[in-house]
Parts: sequence; C-alpha cells; structure tokens
Amino acid sequence: MSLANQLPASRVPEPAEAPPLRWGVVGTGWIAERFIDAVQSKTRQQVVAVGSRSSAGAAPFARRFDIPRPHGSYEDLVTDPEVDVVYVATPHPSHLPHGLLALNAGKHVLIEKPLALNAREAHELQARASELGLYCAEAMWTLFTPKFDVIRQVIDSGMLGELRTVIVDLGEWFADEHRIMRPELAGGPLLDLGTYPVSLAHWVLGPPVEIIARGIPAPSGVNGQASVLMVHDGDAHSVITTSIFSNTPTGATIAGTGGTIIIPGIYYRPGGFTVTPSDRATTLTYEEPPADYAHLAYEAAETARRIAAGEKSTPYRPMSDTINTMEIIDEIRRQLDIVFPDE
Repeated sequence: MSLANQLPASRVPEPAEAPPLRWGVVGTGWIAERFIDAVQSKTRQQVVAVGSRSSAGAAPFARRFDIPRPHGSYEDLVTDPEVDVVYVATPHPSHLPHGLLALNAGKHVLIEKPLALNAREAHELQARASELGLYCAEAMWTLFTPKFDVIRQVIDSGMLGELRTVIVDLGEWFADEHRIMRPELAGGPLLDLGTYPVSLAHWVLGPPVEIIARGIPAPSGVNGQASVLMVHDGDAHSVITTSIFSNTPTGATIAGTGGTIIIPGIYYRPGGFTVTPSDRATTLTYEEPPADYAHLAYEAAETARRIAAGEKSTPYRPMSDTINTMEIIDEIRRQLDIVFPDE
C-alpha cells in the first residue's frame, strides 16, 4: 500500500478531559516527582496522599507538592479511605509487594515500569487484580502518548507494508554510585532502559520465536550492556542494544516493504518522526515539541478514564503485553545468567 499524503491525527484525548480521581503515590523518588508534576500541571487528577517509609520522608515531600495527606508507611497510604487509585513508584524489587499491598487494600493500581522483576511476578499481580476486580496496569508511559498513537495508526493502516525490521537502541551513561549499578535493586540496563526497546519490538512485531542475547557485566556486578537479536513470525527481525556504559543515539527504526518510520533519539519521549515510502518519493513528518516527562500525564488520564468507566485494563498497555515483555526479558536474562537477589 502506498503512503497517504498526510499522517493521521492523534486520537488520544487531552489529559485534562479525564474524570478526576484521588491518587495516592507510593514512594518519594525521582519518578514520583516527575509523575506528580505532570499530573498536577496537565490534568484534573488530584494527588491527595503520598506514602514513604517514615513520616520524615513523607512530610517534606508532601509540602513540596502541596499534597494534603502524608503517610509515614506504605500500609497507611494504601488504606487511606480518601485514595481511589495508587501509583507505585518505589524501586523495582518493591513493585510486586507494593502492588499487592494496594490491591489487597481494594485500590486500583498503576505500577511504574517494569511492572515486576519477572513474568512470574507479573502473572501474580494480574491474577490478584482479576480476582479482586481491580484495575492494574504498567506505567509504560510512551505507549499512552499522542506520538505513539499516530505511529500505531500508521502501522495498523498498512502504510508500511509487510513489517520486516525493528532496530532500536537505548544507552545511557551512569555514575558508579547510581542505583542502576546496585545488584540488590535489580540494577543494570534491562529493567530500567531495556524494557523500552523490548516493549517496542514486541508491540510492533509480536512475540519472538527466537532470541539470541549477548552481554557484558559492569564492575559492580550488574549487567552493563546487552545486545539482542529476535526473530518474530514471518521471519521479521528486531535488533536491540541497551547499555549503562555510554550515551547512544537512542533512536528507533520500524521498517516494512512499503515504507519506514524513523524516530530520532530520544525516541520514547515526545518529539517528531518521519515516514518515508520505499521508493523515497516523499517523506511525511510528524512534529511535536520535544519534552521530558510532562507526557506522564497521559498514562494517569487513561487510568482515570478506564477506572471511571468500570474497566480493569487499558488497550494502550494491556497486561498480556506487559507479561510478554517480561517473558522476553526473562529469556535474555537466562542467556546472560542474570539473577536478581530478591528472586
């Protein structure tokens, strides 16, 4: 199919249009800060409570973001009757216990990526949410944004023809003292950075039928770099690299027999991309102002819409896709002999 003469418009509603829910945030770290800032500036969602391991951690954080209900324990946060939905923003090994803590308290939950350490834990969260009739999703924010809805429409329309190749890299340099270097926090690139390109390859090409992974360790003992070749149905290929040793271009390519999408770095954040037909006769350009993390508002708004409608999942990031991503990472880790202490 030849390329149309223009790209489709995003179908994603504006975040401010979503019905407001009362949010509680588990954790007071870097991603919690960015999530709350995005929600407060771009939506009508109400962050009414925050929980930390102590009052000394929760109170100043709450004052900083004008959150009325600080809690000195996670248990107090999830049992707060003023909270409708919980966002889990603690380190990776805590995602399962804190996700279950919220679900068992009767709260819907949005869990920062990765949803869990492995597919077994992801299945456990899915099963418990289903048993209790609660919403549970992974905060893979990229797939909730207008940019990726336009890409979704381009792919679904057949503009690219038969999909053959996904190439994506995501490397970032980190100092030795960063938490990503710590084995006890499930460090290394795979769960922090690698989940983005693995999710993209799976989203575009489906589950792989073959995975070949190679990696090298960092001095701290975590994996430092991984390169992965995956074969998908129809002999389509994806090639992924992820690293904590150096800054890489962080771009992505989605190529088919009819055309190619080029998403320059940092591909998973807001920004532009191009769609070019195979004969290179023309190029269509999607333009969007580059931004950092303000678009986290879209995952919060989508969560609110689904919960208000009585739904338990989102088509933007269904739990089946999250579990498939974890299964892929599990196999990469098996080949690279990566075992996290909490497993």
